[in-house]
Amino acid sequence: MTNLDVDMLNLISAVPCSVNVTTSARLHMGFFDLNGGLGRKFGSIGVSLQAPVTSLKIHPSETFSAEGECAERAMKIAQQVAGHLKIDGGVHIELDQVIPEHSGLGSGTQLSLALGMAMNALCQRDLTLNEIAVLTQRGTRSGIGLGTFAKGGLIVDGGRASTSPIPPVIARADFPEDWPILLIFDKGHAGVHGNEELTAFQNLPLFPEASAALLSRHVLMRALPAIAERDLPAFGEAIQTLQAVTGDYFAPAQGGGRYTSPLVTLVLNQLQTNGVRCFGQSSWGPTGFAVFANQLEAETQLKQLNATFGQEHNLHFVMTKANNQPSQIIVS
Repeated sequence: MTNLDVDMLNLISAVPCSVNVTTSARLHMGFFDLNGGLGRKFGSIGVSLQAPVTSLKIHPSETFSAEGECAERAMKIAQQVAGHLKIDGGVHIELDQVIPEHSGLGSGTQLSLALGMAMNALCQRDLTLNEIAVLTQRGTRSGIGLGTFAKGGLIVDGGRASTSPIPPVIARADFPEDWPILLIFDKGHAGVHGNEELTAFQNLPLFPEASAALLSRHVLMRALPAIAERDLPAFGEAIQTLQAVTGDYFAPAQGGGRYTSPLVTLVLNQLQTNGVRCFGQSSWGPTGFAVFANQLEAETQLKQLNATFGQEHNLHFVMTKANNQPSQIIVS
């Protein structure tokens, strides 16, 4: 049981009448072992963000109902959890904010975990976060979203073995909150998801063992020490290596390029020309990201991007920071 699970259970001293949950998006910065030759496959690194967030409230109801963006999806998740918990009646769900769907920021995982933990608290049950993840079919390949929900910060997961219910979190560190993070949204494009994602993994060739060894070394001996020493150039070099190797591997499944969105590709190329050293695509995209050393650099780069791409109406830039806190669960 995680500390988040224990804290949640300690909050329940009387019959709850409502539960509020707020959880944040995450960047999935790359897989490092898509070969799986050592018995564990995938393995990934990512970081929790302060924005965007999913914020919802539930309370008991005779039936299942929901209001707000993603209401239908939320009701299906709630019904699935209720069936497992064998509860009578339903719940009403109020969705105040929702992470954009199919953007590569983990919206489905955060919505599922938020609803599962909320219903678990409302019904005074004792499911763990990992059990809710299995129940709602989250964490099938990456454990980053589960780790950021429970702990925030920078997360590294150890991939899946044949007996793994979910990928275990094997490292967690605070990510410098004074490193601004730019999110690059393409509102006219959706990342690979659902059956398309399953098909992509089935059709891709075997990932080279040498590439998996190289990427694992970059995570262990470059990315993690760089975070410990607050060395953004070294961290960026590690992330760039992951992005280049895995992006080129996934290219046949995402339109032939290292990144899914042509517009985001143009922005990332411009940032690279401008000297930015930590950038890439989150998960299947289309959302891109860039990390800056300080606020002045971030504002200067954003000003240049707006001057260059201001007429591209599908592009949307959001400046945020890392979130080193776990998700908030408030039982009333």
